[in-house]
Amino acid sequence: MNKLAQLKSMTTVVADTGDFQSIIDYQPQDATTNPSLLYKAAQLPVYRELVEDALLFGQRQGDGDRLAQSRWTMDRLAVNFGTEILRIVPGRVSTEIDARLSFDTEATLRRAHELVALYQQAGIDPGSRVLFKIASTWEGIRAAERLEREGIHCNLTLLFGFAQAVACADAGVTLISPFVGRILDWYKAAENLAGYPADEDPGVRSVTRIFNYYKRHGYQTVVMGASFRNLDEILELAGCDYLTISPALLGELASTDGDLPRKLDAEKARAMDLARVEYDEAAFRWELNEDAMATEKLAEGIRVFAADTRKLEQFVQEVSQSG
Repeated sequence: MNKLAQLKSMTTVVADTGDFQSIIDYQPQDATTNPSLLYKAAQLPVYRELVEDALLFGQRQGDGDRLAQSRWTMDRLAVNFGTEILRIVPGRVSTEIDARLSFDTEATLRRAHELVALYQQAGIDPGSRVLFKIASTWEGIRAAERLEREGIHCNLTLLFGFAQAVACADAGVTLISPFVGRILDWYKAAENLAGYPADEDPGVRSVTRIFNYYKRHGYQTVVMGASFRNLDEILELAGCDYLTISPALLGELASTDGDLPRKLDAEKARAMDLARVEYDEAAFRWELNEDAMATEKLAEGIRVFAADTRKLEQFVQEVSQSG
């Protein structure tokens, strides 16, 4: 049995892509997208129809207001891709809320409600089929807390630090996405190292700590490791609730044989001596400030997603002008 099949027996595998063919090829349970992935996918001719539909919708909804047109176009495009993905995967798709709203709780709530309405218009039940991706800022976590109470489920992304993970679980969010590879990137640069043994990978150790803490204290929030740089990171997290994996690494898993032992075990975690901690806003901000890696990678991640959203907006505008 190849390692992808073995991994699926202990972990829910999610495709980290906006490319439909890759999702068909590897048959994940769920799929997740972000502005970077949508920007790449939207440029492919096969998805031109989804872009053109979003443009027409934005023009109708915006009623001559250029900023409103752009916002509605981007939202419709995200929902178009999400809807198509949901024709393939049996589970859920994660749809990103504009990263430029990461420090505005009320604006994040409004955008989530608009996306919910668009999914409903497309015949999709967002409560059971969609997770809304929100950056793990204090403001984003507070927005997610309120959305969860409404039955709108959230994936808290750009998560790098333990304080973020604790605050998300205490807020009752459905799922978190700790970014394994980006944590590794920071430590390699900071410590001037070419790499780490697989079991000492800082990203792997971060997710392992969060997983064990959640299971020890009975949190229902799902831990979904994300942003992998190599196969070893994935293998070291076998047994994690979910792992979202790029098509390239899914292909490596599918073509690799040999035993895959479980590394994360919820039953063992429940017996661990791990003290429970809580963070109010001041404590959260201080703890995040004290974690240079988490502070820097969160800020960088928001900037990158915002930049790719602007690239996507520019690309769609060029399609509009060329049409």
